[in-house]
Amino acid sequence: MVKQAGQSMKILFVHQNFPGQYRELFRWFVEQGEHDVVFLTQRQDVPKIKGARIITYKPHHKPPKGTYALTQYWEECVGAGFGAATAAQALDKAGFKPDIVMGHVGWGELTFMKEVWPDVPIIGFFEYYFLARGGSVGFDPEFPASEHAPFIMHARNAVNFANIQTVDLGHSPTQWQRDTFPESFRDKIYVCHDGIRTDKLVPNTTASVPLGRLGRAVTREDEIFTYMARNMEPTRGFHVFMRALPHILEARPNARALIIGGNEVSYGKASDRKGGYRAEMEREVGDRVDWDRVHFLGRVPYEAYQQIIQVSRCHIYLTVPFVLSWSLLESMSMGATIVASDVAPVREAITHGKTGLLVDFFQPEKLAQQVADVLERPGTYAHLGPAARRHVVKTYDFQTVALPVHLKQINTLLPSAKRVALP
Repeated sequence: MVKQAGQSMKILFVHQNFPGQYRELFRWFVEQGEHDVVFLTQRQDVPKIKGARIITYKPHHKPPKGTYALTQYWEECVGAGFGAATAAQALDKAGFKPDIVMGHVGWGELTFMKEVWPDVPIIGFFEYYFLARGGSVGFDPEFPASEHAPFIMHARNAVNFANIQTVDLGHSPTQWQRDTFPESFRDKIYVCHDGIRTDKLVPNTTASVPLGRLGRAVTREDEIFTYMARNMEPTRGFHVFMRALPHILEARPNARALIIGGNEVSYGKASDRKGGYRAEMEREVGDRVDWDRVHFLGRVPYEAYQQIIQVSRCHIYLTVPFVLSWSLLESMSMGATIVASDVAPVREAITHGKTGLLVDFFQPEKLAQQVADVLERPGTYAHLGPAARRHVVKTYDFQTVALPVHLKQINTLLPSAKRVALP
């Protein structure tokens, strides 16, 4: 499958939040130095990247507040789709016609691409089918779904139904995510993770994290446990973590919690309390927590995040049944001992007692007991981190596992002269 001499490929990536799930694949194509790589995004603050063109587009339409709930998401998606298609038309007029398009279907950005380039193959990223049952909605009885949720969820899937016809091939990162889609979709969707750079995400026994309030850096010698989510919210089990927190700190008087994440909402309904879910849960656990040993670090640079996981004696990953976070696999790659919620998407990555520990999402006291035991007896659980890393290297590594699969799938849609040499 080696290209003929002088041949290169034109590839267009489309994702509203550059680089999204294409972080590694986009970087790989750029680093080859022989392809014409363009990335279409809504993101405004993207730095210039040598070897690629990053083009910002604006949605053509956004529905006003108060729009009919059953059509609001579709309006947003077709507005984004038409904005992306308009940018694609401008590219076409400037002489750029891609050999292949790769993009996320979830925000509608691919919806009209075939109207611009009818003969250009498209691979769509199918991340999640909106479920009224069996997914994030209605899973936690503390946050019950409305009586209209089944209708709203089904209406939101209009963009998935439109785009399964638009794309030539679909892609989902995990088996569980693919299986959220109807059976009629599945034969068109291949399963392969975006890929984790396990060669860079490694254990580091000399890592340290400076804590200003403490006046020194913490290391592997300290009793550190960690929690991370893009935002501190119920979908990622923040309320469960906070209810476990006083029990962990009481059981382990020298332990410190390092918490990474913003105070917004990525998924689901925002808190109606001032200060968001963080303030809400701080008020709930109140004086039962030794706040001097709790460090909210906010969103941190990627290198700092790695060091935080590398010093962690126990990393907590919580989620309802929803898309799997990169952070789980990255933490496994760095050899973390992980305690995670026992839900289907997590079970796809972690085997209890072999590559991590699973606990009932709804039992914060059991979570606390398990974390406290890991902190007290790290030697007993010392096999989990290395086993987790071996599993991620074997199953989710970008260079040796994901990249060959993605290139093979891309090549199935290209003429022989344009096919990419497999590494």
